Amino acid sequence: MPQHDLATGDGAPAAPAGSACTEPRATALLVLADGTIVEGSGIGAVGETAGEVCFNTSMTGYQEILTDPSYAGQIVTFTFPHIGNVGSNEEDMETVDADKASGVRGAVLGAAITEPANWRSTRPLDAWLKARGIVGMAGVDTRALTALIREGGMPNAVMAHDPAGLFDRAALTARAAGLPSMEGLDLVPMVSRDEQGNWTETVWELGRGYGRGEGGRLHVVAVDFGVKRNILRLLAEAGCRVTVVPATASAGDILALEPDGVFLSNGPGDPAATGAYAVPVIRELLDRKVPTFGICLGHQLMGLALGARTVKMHQGHHGANHPVRDNTTGKVEIVSMNHGFSVDPDTLPANASQTHVSLFDGTNCGIELTDRPAFSVQYHPEASPGPRDSHYLFDRFVKMMETRAAG
Repeated sequence: MPQHDLATGDGAPAAPAGSACTEPRATALLVLADGTIVEGSGIGAVGETAGEVCFNTSMTGYQEILTDPSYAGQIVTFTFPHIGNVGSNEEDMETVDADKASGVRGAVLGAAITEPANWRSTRPLDAWLKARGIVGMAGVDTRALTALIREGGMPNAVMAHDPAGLFDRAALTARAAGLPSMEGLDLVPMVSRDEQGNWTETVWELGRGYGRGEGGRLHVVAVDFGVKRNILRLLAEAGCRVTVVPATASAGDILALEPDGVFLSNGPGDPAATGAYAVPVIRELLDRKVPTFGICLGHQLMGLALGARTVKMHQGHHGANHPVRDNTTGKVEIVSMNHGFSVDPDTLPANASQTHVSLFDGTNCGIELTDRPAFSVQYHPEASPGPRDSHYLFDRFVKMMETRAAG
């Protein structure tokens, strides 16, 4: 079977005393579906995990990435080598429901985790990973692993962490080969809330922490497909009264709340699979001309509701340094992205204009309807992590709702 040498040796444990082996024993393995085995030093929780391996190019915000529900079913490889150097805290979390899994299945790092050096840190990243049950490994040549993903696409894999370094490699390889493809998987039930609730938390400020919004005249119903906290914070910060409903909420459930606007959140998995129950709801909301704003999976679901097609990407977009052009203004934004599917712009109907496009590969990054008050973007304008170039989209949504309410 293939066995690529992707270990850096950084942080690998020493061989047991008296051992004839001169090389340090690996305490973690990443076994890809094609039989490739990557060795490293285990961090975080002990045990096994499995998922689709992707890479993220962000230089900051690893805690937000590791708690982003959109990563459900995935193992994240960080291309930036120094992960964990600012520790962890209880504030930089993006998972809304503490009782739900954070989503990410595992983490692959280049350098060993160092002691945290940041005044906001409450515990080291390794301890935080253990507490959340996230399996990880360090000491990996993440540049080589990233190149492998870029060439062959995002592979399924099993990651195992055993402090004793005892692994059944044949069994791990067989398990990895038998994992299902991300295509056809509805992973939203793993991360969506089960019950309706209100949201009042606003954005973080130095010296204050997170604030509390008193609510405003405009009522937004946010459909939780795996929503990130900072999206809800920015809606509350914009003066909206926010009600969050489960992904399975019907159009009747949503309309009964008398929303001024509906927000379709980010989330994991294949949009076509989630669309089996979400698309009919979105179609009815659009037909009733309810102002609607979608992000990431919400963007893909809106595309499906319009009759467009979504496609699986080769390596996906994961990072906080992606250039996107706003076709309505001609401006270029640097944005945060996390998605493995995209809307095929050639399948969009005549009443949907392409408002944003990736300058990396030309994929669709935004749509707006010409006959109804609705728009969506593929990227994450809320940042966390990432630049704030696109915060204006929340103001655009508010103005859309105000226009509709006045008209």
